[in-house]
Parts: sequence; structure tokens; C-alpha cells
Amino acid sequence: MTAVVSAAALVAGLLNWSPQSTDPARALTAEETDRLAAMRVTNQRDVRAGVRVTIGADRSAAELVGWVDWVRPLVYLSVRGLDVGTEPGLVQATRSAMVVRPDPAAASAPPPLVPPTDRWRLREPPAGRGVAAVRDLLLGLAADRIDVTTGTARWVGGDTVDGSPVDIVETPLPAAPSDPGAGTPASSGSASSGPAGAAAGRPPRLWLDQDARLHRLRGWLPDGTPITVELARSDRPTLRPVDALGGPPGLPRALADAEADRLARLSDRLRAAGGATLALTAPVGPTANLRATGWLSWADASAYLAVGEADNPGSRTLLRWHSGRVARVEVPADGAATEVPAAPPLPPPAGLARSADRPPGDDLDRLLEAALRTRGTAVPAGSAVRLRGDQVAGRAVDVVEVPAGRAVLRYWIDRDGLLRRLELRSGRGVWSQLDLTPGRVPALPIAS
Repeated sequence: MTAVVSAAALVAGLLNWSPQSTDPARALTAEETDRLAAMRVTNQRDVRAGVRVTIGADRSAAELVGWVDWVRPLVYLSVRGLDVGTEPGLVQATRSAMVVRPDPAAASAPPPLVPPTDRWRLREPPAGRGVAAVRDLLLGLAADRIDVTTGTARWVGGDTVDGSPVDIVETPLPAAPSDPGAGTPASSGSASSGPAGAAAGRPPRLWLDQDARLHRLRGWLPDGTPITVELARSDRPTLRPVDALGGPPGLPRALADAEADRLARLSDRLRAAGGATLALTAPVGPTANLRATGWLSWADASAYLAVGEADNPGSRTLLRWHSGRVARVEVPADGAATEVPAAPPLPPPAGLARSADRPPGDDLDRLLEAALRTRGTAVPAGSAVRLRGDQVAGRAVDVVEVPAGRAVLRYWIDRDGLLRRLELRSGRGVWSQLDLTPGRVPALPIAS
């Protein structure tokens, strides 16, 4: 009888037995919840961090190395690998725009702190993948207020990073905000690309220390590609945006008396100078990164220049501008496949007829119009601010920023009161530049 009862009990126990769970996941404690909620504010407070990003796995993985500045905000990376959505090389990006300096031999090393000044192109990579998705993910890791955490966040383990203990937390990330300073949204905003760092049913994992600092993130891009982000919290150099993204931010202030006087006399100085040799850089679109050389004349409100597209050096357009009338003609390239076209021919070729009056159509037109308008119209000093001091062509200048309707203009004025550069900001926050060397210019053809 005893044996029968024991056997029955054993069989019943085996039928009801299940192995003990080895999954350590649990709900967050109150202290862990507070740290997770403060993570993005902590990033904003720390301003910058070094980043190393791996997209994909195995030998096909892409490497992105550099820094993120959460306050400006700006991402500056060296990109190497296949299928990153744009060319390998150097990348700088805000929430609304991305510029790339292609380099097929890009190394998996941080980019130079002082970025090169040439060969940058505006790009619009596909949303939700590659470097565009990385940009959105990195900039989305900062906020100016504490987050409200969801009950889905789970503690899944502990680890050490650089000798410091961290908690590994599995949680969805908030969507990256849009850029309030740009007229167009980011080309790959998280709202259209899925939750940042997540794949369907798989939230990312965060390595979070005791001071609410993020050290590592593992998750997925919106297209399902795995991604690992390593943050170097002590690697925090000051970043310098390239000219196309506005250059150094400076410390805006009201104009001093001497600066205000130079701005007020600018029209007189330009008329006295007569004209200037010009060089133009206008990233007006992903397939229209324009370069131009030529001349303008303040004496008769005219300009004559050769315009080329940086990614298509085999084509060239001659442009004549006079008193709001524009004439254009396509001509063969001069045989030299260079990014910057040669000066336009004098006399101009036949067929350059005058077009009807029309408002400026793109940033190139607007820059020329603003430069020529300055000969007869004083720049409004009441709304002007001195952004910073700078150098151009070996000369010290004051960079003066002036609102111009929905646009913004920057006048680079040297100590002699001459205009050395004029910049125009487009709606997406990208700047076009017109460099000027005042002096004698040839007699320019007038559209007729």
C-alpha cells in the first residue's frame, strides 16, 4: 500500500512539474525608473559624447565613428561600409539636413576636429535606414525634460562598462523631435520610420549607469537591421559645423558703434569698389550642389558667371544678370572635369538672350539679388547682430546676421568696410555662400 501511494504521488508530481524560469527580467524598481526617465535630460546636460556605431553584422557591417552634439544639435561622423544610404566619407547632419564629403577610402577612425572646407554636398538619404536612421536615433537620445516611462520597461541584467557597474534595461525609446528652426522636416523622421532603435516586438536594450548616463545601446533600425551604439562619455570636444551648416555658432550680440558704422556705410563702399570677382557655393538640393565663378558689378547692377554642378562637372551654364533680368545658356564644359568651373568666356557666346522679369527662383538667384541690391539699399541695422569674428581670404571680418523676411542673410565685412562674403540660409537650415574679392572687373555683358 505504501509503495502504491508513493508511486501515485511521484507520477502526480511529474505531471505538474515545470522547470524554474532562468529569465532574469523583472519590472524596474522606483530608483531604476527615475534613472531611465532622466537619461535623455542627462545627455542634454552633458552636451556631447563620442560615438561608435555598428550597422549590421559580420564582415558586411558598416562602421560610423565620431561625435554627437545634443545641444546644437549636430552629428559628425566618419562613415565606412556598404549600404549606408550615402557615400562613404565624412558626414555632418542636423535634424533637417545632411552634408557629405565623399571619400571611398574612409577609415574607421574619428573625423578631423577641424573639418575640411571643400567638396561637401547636400544629400537626402532614404528614410529609416543607414546613416539617416542613425542620425535620427542619436539626436533622439536627448531632451530638455524628464521622460514619462512606460510600464513595458524591464530590467534584464547587469554589466560593467569601463569598470563601472551598469544596468541593462529593455525599453522603447521616444521618437526624435523635428527641427523647430527649419522650414522642412527631417528627411527621415522617426514618426514615419518606426520607433527609434526598435524592431517589431523587440525594444532596444540600454546600458545605463548609476548617474543616468547611457553607455551602450543595442537595437534595430526601422528597416530591421541590427545596430550597436557605443558612447564615450568623456570624449567631448567642441564640434565645428561646416559652412553649409552655418559654421561656428558664435556669441550673438548687438553691434558695437564701429561695426554699426561699417554696416551703414556698406552701400557707399561697394559702389566705390565698383565690382568684385565671385566664387559661389550653393547646396540648393541633393542633386543640385552648385559651384560658380565670375564677376559682379555694383556700378551697373550686373553679374556674369559660369555655374556647374559638383556631381556633374561635365556640364556648365552661363548666367547673366542685370536689373532683375536673367539669361542662361547651356554650354559644353571646358574640358577640365573640375568641381569648380572656369571663369565664363568674354565675350559671351551667341544665344544668351534676355528672359522676362521674374522673382528669384533659387538660392543662387537670391544671393545674387541680395549682393547687387546692397549697392543701393542700406542694410537694416536695427535687427542686425554680430554673430562672431572670423577669417576669410586672410582677412579678419565681422559676421553680421540680418533677418530678411523668411530668410536670413549673413554679411562678412572686413575692417575696411568691404563685403567679403554673403551667406543665405534656406528653409532646411542649409547655407549658401558667395565669396567676393572687391576690385576691378572686366566690362560685363548686359542681357539684351
